[in-house]
Amino acid sequence: MASEARLYQFSPDTTARLRKFRLSTSRAKTPQAIILTIDKKTFEIKPADEVYESLKDVADGLPEHAPRFVLLSYPTTLKDGRMATPYVMLNWMPVTVGAELRMLYAGAKELVRNTAEVGKILEVAEEEDIIGVGEVLKEG
Repeated sequence: MASEARLYQFSPDTTARLRKFRLSTSRAKTPQAIILTIDKKTFEIKPADEVYESLKDVADGLPEHAPRFVLLSYPTTLKDGRMATPYVMLNWMPVTVGAELRMLYAGAKELVRNTAEVGKILEVAEEEDIIGVGEVLKEG
């Protein structure tokens, strides 16, 4: 992780916002998601201003030809009947993404995971993958 920490960066405001998002969504009754992008010039990882409240809205908010990270808190009932709110990262990587952007986001993936303190990374490449995340998370 040392090399990623030197190349990619989070501003103190972004780090504080990610922490606040994680803590505030742990007891939410609806899904909550924010989309993160990497500035290609400065390599700063930045969150979008909007907080999405459904998987459909998240899918609609993602570009068709560019990767993104999505932090998702998704309240669900597990198969054994318990309530849970998994906090996961979706790695949005459409098949049409060029090699340069693939490498840019691949290099930052573990740093984002550790900084955001997510429990699991789910790889998604199509809108249907995002809408189906709820079923994946129910499995535990």
